[in-house]
Amino acid sequence: MQKNGFKHFVKNNIVVIFLIALCFGFGIGTSKVFKTGNIADLFSTSTFFSMNNIVNLTTQMAINAVLSAGLTYVIILGGIDISVGSVAALAGVVSMLIAQRLPNVNTFCAVLILLGSTFLVGIICGSFNGLMITKFNVVPMIATLAMQTIARGLCFIFSGGKSVFGVENVYGFLGGGRLVKTEAKPTGWIPIITIVVIITIFIVHTLLSKTVFGRHVYATGSNRSVAHLSGINTKRVIFACHIICSVMAALAGVLNASKLQNGQPAACDGYEMYAIAATVLGGTSLSGGRGSVGRAMFGVAIIAVINNGMNLMHINSYWQKVVIGSIILLAVILDMAQNKKKD
Repeated sequence: MQKNGFKHFVKNNIVVIFLIALCFGFGIGTSKVFKTGNIADLFSTSTFFSMNNIVNLTTQMAINAVLSAGLTYVIILGGIDISVGSVAALAGVVSMLIAQRLPNVNTFCAVLILLGSTFLVGIICGSFNGLMITKFNVVPMIATLAMQTIARGLCFIFSGGKSVFGVENVYGFLGGGRLVKTEAKPTGWIPIITIVVIITIFIVHTLLSKTVFGRHVYATGSNRSVAHLSGINTKRVIFACHIICSVMAALAGVLNASKLQNGQPAACDGYEMYAIAATVLGGTSLSGGRGSVGRAMFGVAIIAVINNGMNLMHINSYWQKVVIGSIILLAVILDMAQNKKKD
């Protein structure tokens, strides 16, 4: 019984165990443990476990965390959204274009302008995806591929093919501001972007796991026909999930633009692959009906730790793509194996 209990624990927490193993692996690899031979030197000499790096790691995770949280809703439905990177770039460009035309505002107004841009772009793009899928029965891959191309084209049209810069510093508060300033860290220890992401993740996680709407999402993803016969308006659920996904993508793009204080038409290119990988790594099934925003964050952390650790160990960036690609493939294989066992 104890043996079976241990196997069950490992099976259910394999992602967490893998994340912990990665952290200690990179911690040892960036420390002086091998030189001193003393394991006690791990935390004191490791670059990976330094406070600066841990804080930076949270900011590196931020954009992918927001994208993955939104994608979780769509993937639980059994769909996919490959437009999130382009929607993020479009929101970043639009927010900075508006910021250019509204200088001399205070921090509160700047935040409202950035959040307004988020909902404007997110709702429009999400409504397009939802309408194509629910009204015209377009396959989600094709509908979001169209949105991906349209959004990226609009980025270059609106920006004239150039980065949108020259905004007031106040617009950098949301993505680049920090709190808790000390003599050791005059710029501040706690990134505003990390706080924003934590609050956002908490809201979308609660919406999915603790509300009637969340139960309808799982029911629709598990079996759409049965959900419909149970009285659930499945088309409305699908439409709403695509709006949530696009709003989250737009928020990621606005945070990225605020952090850089410019809107780049080529921003977030390929980010959808990292977000899909993180979501599937976190246990969200590509066949639908299973997953959670909270567990997707472990997938986000794994990808961030791999990129961060490999950078600290000066491993070629091309190898990072190979590793991430291999992890995506492994996650899909494991997901397919779990579904076969259930069948």
